[in-house]
Amino acid sequence: MAADIHFSPLALTRALPFLPLAQGDIDYQVDRRSEPGLIDELLQDANTKVILTRGGHIAVPRGQGDLVDYENVKMRLATLPGGYISAELQRYPQAVAMFLGSYGGVRGESVVAVDISRVPEVGSAAANAAGTQASSAGFAGCEMPTATANGKSNATTGVLGTQDYGTVDGALSVPDSAGQGADDAFDESVDLQSDKKPAPKPTLLQQAVTRFDWVDLRGFAPHANAREAGQATSAITLSIWHSRQRFCPTCGAPVEAALAGWAQRCSNAADGNRILFPRVEPAVITAIVDGQDRLLLQHNAAWKDERLYSVSAGFVEAGENLEHAARREAMEETGIKLGEVRYLGSQPWPFPASLMMAFKAHAITTDVHVDGEETVIARWVTRDEYTAELISGRMAAPGRATIARYMIEEWLGREL
Repeated sequence: MAADIHFSPLALTRALPFLPLAQGDIDYQVDRRSEPGLIDELLQDANTKVILTRGGHIAVPRGQGDLVDYENVKMRLATLPGGYISAELQRYPQAVAMFLGSYGGVRGESVVAVDISRVPEVGSAAANAAGTQASSAGFAGCEMPTATANGKSNATTGVLGTQDYGTVDGALSVPDSAGQGADDAFDESVDLQSDKKPAPKPTLLQQAVTRFDWVDLRGFAPHANAREAGQATSAITLSIWHSRQRFCPTCGAPVEAALAGWAQRCSNAADGNRILFPRVEPAVITAIVDGQDRLLLQHNAAWKDERLYSVSAGFVEAGENLEHAARREAMEETGIKLGEVRYLGSQPWPFPASLMMAFKAHAITTDVHVDGEETVIARWVTRDEYTAELISGRMAAPGRATIARYMIEEWLGREL
């Protein structure tokens, strides 16, 4: 049946004022990416901050990983001194360094992210081989703070006289001779007591795997400040791409990081050593309202939480514009025909490489016919009905890192 249109439900629509994964204010300094030796130069600068990614997750100080499910708590990125990382990158060429950019001001802080997804874990054959080659003069013997049984860190006093829980420089240790007496220093037989060769000490990047907590972007961004949320978004987006694309999609040759981590270079000289850039997969997400200003909410068959309801979304087809994609997805999923479509905003969604572009659209039909495959339930709700469903627990809102949540809030007129 045709909708009873009393006024334009899009008349008061405004752009989304805040999106958790679209907060970055860093200067990318794109012109510097091709500078030879840029990463090494940055790592020697005391104003360079180094953050770590691994398997699509970001490193945070030990103990903060338990905070992701709490409201009104703050999280921050774990950081490492650049000077230590420089040697680690030489030891592990499979680690990928990415120059995220710099900030202005007196400090002029630069940020480098290092993905350690392919750094061999402690105990593996590759790790043991790397460990035996490690220099004893550097930082291979450093110990990062660990959590005790009561949840407190055993961090030592840092170089600035403060307790340092998120960086390495506050927890460097010097190996001692515990277990040996003074006379043992003159007795060569001390080292001959066992025929077993001691296992190599874990390197700095190997220790980071267990000494830090690792959280995904959905858990970190809602609890982080704007700058670190932006840094984490860029770092995870690039690191996932590097982890997933290890060979040239054109010729199949291995690739190596290029342009300070923002590109890859094909190793096939016969094919011109082509430069490859990250793949971005555009997707539309649409808040659909009818003439009575009701919102269409739907439940996807792939969602494990049967209470979760969100708005229409789908990938843009090749050769398709964004507005057409929004109208097509609505028709395919719910049988609703859309009229006017207005843009709300966008944010990256690196799971693994989406860019979510949000719209609000006016439905010119209201009879719902779900496809039964992707969308299993769809229903119109008023603001009072939606509030009642949330309070009763029959419905759950999208997560705090999603753009869908802020689209629903724009319609609802308040925070969820």
